[in-house]
Parts: sequence; C-alpha cells; structure tokens
Amino acid sequence: MIELKHGVPSPLWDGIVPLGHGDQIKVDLPTITPYFPPVWKANRKAIVILPGGAYALYGEHEGGGYAEYFANLGYHCFVVHYRLGSNKYHHPAEISDAARGIRLVRSLAKDLNLREDCIGIMGSSAGGHLAASLANMYEQALIAEDEGETGKISSRPDWQILCYPVITGGKFANKPSFQYLLGEDYTEENAIRMGQENNVNANTPPAFIWHTMEDTAVPVENSIMYAQALREQNIPFELHIYQKGPHGRGLFQGHQWAQECERWLATF
Repeated sequence: MIELKHGVPSPLWDGIVPLGHGDQIKVDLPTITPYFPPVWKANRKAIVILPGGAYALYGEHEGGGYAEYFANLGYHCFVVHYRLGSNKYHHPAEISDAARGIRLVRSLAKDLNLREDCIGIMGSSAGGHLAASLANMYEQALIAEDEGETGKISSRPDWQILCYPVITGGKFANKPSFQYLLGEDYTEENAIRMGQENNVNANTPPAFIWHTMEDTAVPVENSIMYAQALREQNIPFELHIYQKGPHGRGLFQGHQWAQECERWLATF
C-alpha cells in the first residue's frame, strides 16, 4: 500500500512497473509527490501534474511550483515524475505512468475526501502533450498485472490543463519531444499519429489551454490546432493566447493565466 506524505516522493507503482527494465528511482521507478492544501481551504478537487522537459528531463517549476500554488488555493495536487525517453523509456511507458497517477489518486478519493469525478490532469510543454494524450487516449495506457482493484478504476481525467503544450507532430512540431517519446519508432508519420489534434474524440474531457505568441520552442499553432480539434468535437474549452513571454515560464511571476485557470476550475 502506497503511503503519501506532503512533499515526499513515493513510488508511483505499488509493485510491478509495466515496461520497466531497472530499479533506479526517477529513472526506472516513477514517483508521485503529494501537496496537500490547508484543511480550511480544501475544495475536494485534485490535480495530477506532469512537468515538461521534451520527454528528456523535468522542469521542476512546472511540477512542484504549480503544486504549491494550486494547493494553496485548496486543491490536492500530485506531481508525477513519469519515465523519460532520455532514459530509454518510450510510448506507452509515459502514458501508463500518467494514467496510473489518475487511478491512484481516484483510489484514494474517499480517504482524502476528494470528489472522484473531479480529478484532472495538468501538463506543460511535453508534459502538456502527455496530459492531452491521457485525455484522448487513456485506453492505450498499460495496467500492471498486480494492480488489483486500482487497475479497474477509470484512468480518464475529468479535465485537462495544458500550458504551452506540445501537440502536433507535423509542420509546427517540437521534433525532439517526439523523438524522445517514440525512440526507435520515431518517424514523421508516427509523430503525426501521436499529434493530439488528431486524437480528440467525443470522450475527451474539457480543456483549459494557454500559450504565448513569442514562444519559439513550441509555436502557438500547437494550441490553436488543439482548440480547433476540440471545437470540431464540441468539447468545452478555453484558449488564452498572450502576446509576451518565452517558452517554459510556468507561473511567470504572477502571470494572469493562473488566475484565469483558477476561475475556470471553479466551474467544476
């Protein structure tokens, strides 16, 4: 049984790790780190957070930084350090770790006084691609043979928050992200197939998306294309595009996206 303590990483998988081939923490063994809200602020909602980093490293300000901010607003936050392509882990290892994060939190909902229908996913850059992948393709995630009752719980997040996300594998792709994600299976065709504008469906959860026009690492077209795909499937979303700001700034020293996101989350 996994025991979660505030700010302390715990093993994400309680037993066999699907596709695992080693035993090094944060390399072969993904972790989950909880950030609990003040008791008097707790709103019974949870966010599973996936840091960015091109599937090659972790942007910690997009993990613990976000978690501390949203926990202070009343959200139970859980940062998942999923396995990385730079450590020879490729699809579907990453989506399996993200899905396990949702299932694990949902399995603890009664103990933590959470709403089982209010557990969302959040990701930045490549973490945004992983969050969107889980939102659209959670059925591709692997379940451990020894996962027991938790393995029967839905891996579908109830919403998705995407911060300057990698989305498309085509013209506006952040190519390194797809190379790390797919490994030896990388081809432009496979990257396009993994582009999340091509995987939105009627079961995709609502989305909050933000990006900046000045982002040169992940062009703003990624978010625009994803919003268009959501629109075509009649999935509720908010898209915020700001003029100023480079890629990867996270909370951005009080940038207004966080307040807009807080307002949006209050509707659930």
